[in-house]
Amino acid sequence: MNTGTALITGGRTGLLGQALVQVMQSEGFNVLTPGRDELDLFDARQVEYTIRKNNIDLVINTVAYTLVDQAEENQEKAFRLNRDLPGILGQVCRENNIGLTHYSTDYVFNGKKNTPYSTEDAPSPLCVYGRSKLAGEELLMRNPWDGLLILRSAWLFGPFKTNFVSRMIQMAESGRPLNVIHDQLGSPTCTLDLARYSLELVKKETCGLFHVVNKGQASWCELASEALMSAGLSNRVNPVSSGEYPQQAKRPPYSVLDTSKFSMVTGITPRPWVHALREYIFQIH
Repeated sequence: MNTGTALITGGRTGLLGQALVQVMQSEGFNVLTPGRDELDLFDARQVEYTIRKNNIDLVINTVAYTLVDQAEENQEKAFRLNRDLPGILGQVCRENNIGLTHYSTDYVFNGKKNTPYSTEDAPSPLCVYGRSKLAGEELLMRNPWDGLLILRSAWLFGPFKTNFVSRMIQMAESGRPLNVIHDQLGSPTCTLDLARYSLELVKKETCGLFHVVNKGQASWCELASEALMSAGLSNRVNPVSSGEYPQQAKRPPYSVLDTSKFSMVTGITPRPWVHALREYIFQIH
């Protein structure tokens, strides 16, 4: 599929959703981004009517409950958005034989490895957020079809909405102390890169589970330090351990993702996160 009409959930307000809208429109796609008041995503009939009325070729689901700590106390809401919603969208897309691209997370893993996680590695989430996202994957994979793409990504930063990187810069500029976790390693990822790489998979008309992140790894502390340096700020970033930092949800100490399957299918090597970060900060700062 090189062009067509895509419905992007979360396309108006989401960090990733807005990046996808920009990238897909620039590639010649027609894009629909209905708000909550226009389309109830939990109503399968409404979703199907919208798909048929607008000749939708592809649904891209970026809606998720991503408040990792709050999910511990809001399990029902987390599972409704992260499991039930993908299940409804999957059923409608499968029955209408159109594509669904759905995003999942590195937090489906427990972090006991010390080498990047491949799509073959068995998930074992440590927190409600991770369990709810895995439940969404499993519900979709129970009845897979040729149009189903599940993309795990991680540690997103990018334009259009506040994120970890922009928050660190704002805090530094306001003179607030920066205490940042140093003992969790992951794959920082630019939303615009993730959107471009996602589209490459869609164009290949491939299906299944992929890991899509920028190249390299970092701790939250390293990511914050690199962000401040790129913004020309000299504030000190104080490394703290997970144990010192108050967090309700348990996170994987290591959740770097292996993108070799993505590269094998597309021929693309994701660019290093540092390059993507510098470009993003140059644009916003």
